Amino acid sequence: MKALFTFKYKDEEMKSLEKLGFDIIFKDERNITFSEEIKDIDLMVCFDPFNKIDIGLFPNLKWIQLLSAGINQVPINKIIAQDIILTNNRGGYSIPIAEWIVLKILEMIKNSKEFYDKQNKKIWKMDTSLLELYGKTVGFIGTGSIAQEAAKRLERFGVKILGINASGKNANHFHQCFSIDKINDIVPQCDFLVIAAPYTDNTHHLIDNSVFTNMKDGTYLVNIARGSIIDENALINYLQSGKIKKAALDVFEVEPLSEDNPLWKMDNVIISPHNSWASEMYSRRRYEIAYENMKRYINNEELINVVNLKIGY
Repeated sequence: MKALFTFKYKDEEMKSLEKLGFDIIFKDERNITFSEEIKDIDLMVCFDPFNKIDIGLFPNLKWIQLLSAGINQVPINKIIAQDIILTNNRGGYSIPIAEWIVLKILEMIKNSKEFYDKQNKKIWKMDTSLLELYGKTVGFIGTGSIAQEAAKRLERFGVKILGINASGKNANHFHQCFSIDKINDIVPQCDFLVIAAPYTDNTHHLIDNSVFTNMKDGTYLVNIARGSIIDENALINYLQSGKIKKAALDVFEVEPLSEDNPLWKMDNVIISPHNSWASEMYSRRRYEIAYENMKRYINNEELINVVNLKIGY
């Protein structure tokens, strides 16, 4: 069984993967090119080599294991046409991102950014406008593993947790879930809105003028998914008007965020550079998911994290 890796794990981890029964070839995806050496691969473990090599050139390719949770870099039509199984790293980043979501919600209502600014300027000034999280309503667009880990942590704060997903199916740690067609009925109930949905054609600019208009005045917004799920120009307008009280943004429509983007200068915006996934454990979890799936593949068992290509997760 021949496997192409475009990302290299630690030496001992690579050896453990080889011991499962794979002939592993490593090619750095930053400069990978097609060659006869990799033509007959059975599987690929990668982030995003798809703009460098055409998967249509691999007649034996049966399975792609992504090292990302998102799939928007993947040539879906070709994968469907070639009947390739696609699995992702769903769950691999859920814990650090969930912690980041809770952190940013608290930072926004406790005015942490403003206090840090006062500290830098050596200003001693009390602020009595801080809010409690207790008793508020947190809405999630997307109720997958990241949202569920965040909801589990938020439960302890005594909040009401609502979820919006494709079908309205229930999810762990959510008080209620609703289908996406109910979005404009649900967002007016939310004090906080967390964007945690996968980015697909169906979720492009999902949060647009109509959704913003229906939000409660003074809503707090968190986005850890993909920038293009939100109409960024509309977001800027609603931040400027105060309809959106504050936003914590880890992702943007164009990354890196351009220096002339007005979001940089907004006092009511917390910006981070697509960094919420990072922790000391991410590399180990990334390996464990790939190892488990490769073990199952060799044993002809059902894989975990198989992507439903019809809905994107």
